[in-house]
Amino acid sequence: MERTLEPELMDTEEEASSYDAMDNSASNKSVVDLLVELGAHGHMLDIGTGPGHIPLMVCERISDCRVVGIDLAETMLAYAERHRAASPHKDRIEFRLADAKRLDFNDASFDTVFSNTILHHIPDPRSFLSEARRVLKPGGVLLVRDLFRPETPERALELVALHVADGTPDQKELFRASLHAAFTLEELRALADEVGLADAAITADSDRHVSIRLQA
Repeated sequence: MERTLEPELMDTEEEASSYDAMDNSASNKSVVDLLVELGAHGHMLDIGTGPGHIPLMVCERISDCRVVGIDLAETMLAYAERHRAASPHKDRIEFRLADAKRLDFNDASFDTVFSNTILHHIPDPRSFLSEARRVLKPGGVLLVRDLFRPETPERALELVALHVADGTPDQKELFRASLHAAFTLEELRALADEVGLADAAITADSDRHVSIRLQA
């Protein structure tokens, strides 16, 4: 099926509240598991942190890390700040308003750069991927995880029924729209090659997730 864009930002109170309330714990844990497997460490950047759940989980699992989480949605960052304030790891986490396509960091600033399910929100993610690579230190770890687009609308609905069965109608529609906005594995391979990530692996992690992985 053809890619159907969805809004780049989820910045209303309703959108942020609904997303924060979704049970993404299993998916988020799998992201952190991958980071641990890849040897993620040190000064880390979470691009598109949303309500900030993953940085908290990362700090629980990786004792020597410090995480900067960025997002372009101020409402999402308000939720992230509340979660950070309640965390025992709050001193190791910082959240900032920033655009993934134009990062305000020097080259080679981070030992680890990661993101989870923001790639499909960006109409043309070349600048995002280029920026993620630019701020990564030599020898660092890069993990860009996202959904991949099913072949048919019917398959997308099957995945919604399978993975968001207990969700609200809004949450089900959000997941369905995200599947339609995602890239295929072949499209991601071409994008990665174009922006200097030819050495990165493109891996299907589940029936709906794909990751771009690099141990630089």
